[in-house]
Amino acid sequence: MTIRSLRNRSAVLAATVAALTLALPAITAQAATPASALVSQQAVYDLGLVESAGGQTLSATGHMQYAVLKTCLGWSSHQRLDIQSVTRKQGEEHLLSDYAAQESLDGRHLTFKSQEARNGKLLRVVSGEANLNPDGSGLVQYRQPLAKTLHLPAGTMFPITHTASILAAAEKGERELTTPLFDGTLPDGPEDTYVSLLNWAQTPNDSPYRPLQKLAAGHVHIAFYDRNAHTMMPEYEMGMRYFANGVSDQLHLDFGDFKMQGTLSTLNLPATPTCSQDAQP
Repeated sequence: MTIRSLRNRSAVLAATVAALTLALPAITAQAATPASALVSQQAVYDLGLVESAGGQTLSATGHMQYAVLKTCLGWSSHQRLDIQSVTRKQGEEHLLSDYAAQESLDGRHLTFKSQEARNGKLLRVVSGEANLNPDGSGLVQYRQPLAKTLHLPAGTMFPITHTASILAAAEKGERELTTPLFDGTLPDGPEDTYVSLLNWAQTPNDSPYRPLQKLAAGHVHIAFYDRNAHTMMPEYEMGMRYFANGVSDQLHLDFGDFKMQGTLSTLNLPATPTCSQDAQP
């Protein structure tokens, strides 16, 4: 999963949700590994404050609901992030992010809608659809907040393909991955991502969830960069412990002025549907 997060909970919350060129060449959508190892999942995470820069955030708690379901036509994903916080400047704040998307099985088509609100006031809605060519280039057609069409650079990936590529790189023993990512949470096109892969191991792990205990797992760090900004500083960073099936049981969300830790509290793995194309020889 590629978790989308509220990346700035202050007055400029709507301005940022995640060009860096490193030695590892970007993997194109055409070369990306199919998402065959990924499973459908319904997960809930409990969030808690672990660090506050300058002591401006006095408290922060929340939950995140994350669901991704495989259908015979593609992947349906939904994420709802709910954070209650108290800050020295703003006092009590209720931040809510809701994201839904449909990605085709071949990773070439995406429909999306995301909403962000603070204290019950809607800040932004982003919706539309995007299509990729075999080399990962393509077009995104926005409906909201403004109707417009933008080009996507070669190598762009949609969220499920991005997750599958991270897991494929980890299985191969690679340590880094760079690629543009488009998920429909921003109104101005894709972001650049730099992924660090750490301590991927095949041995049994310490997860309390039995379906995960015998799977390979490792730690992943993702930095999101604004393609239009001339800076080496990421807009947002997050870390997680990934399992080979795409499930994560530990999250670390860095909002800049505060950081939160997420712990998996509920996990359900729905059965994968049997589709007519699966039965063909």
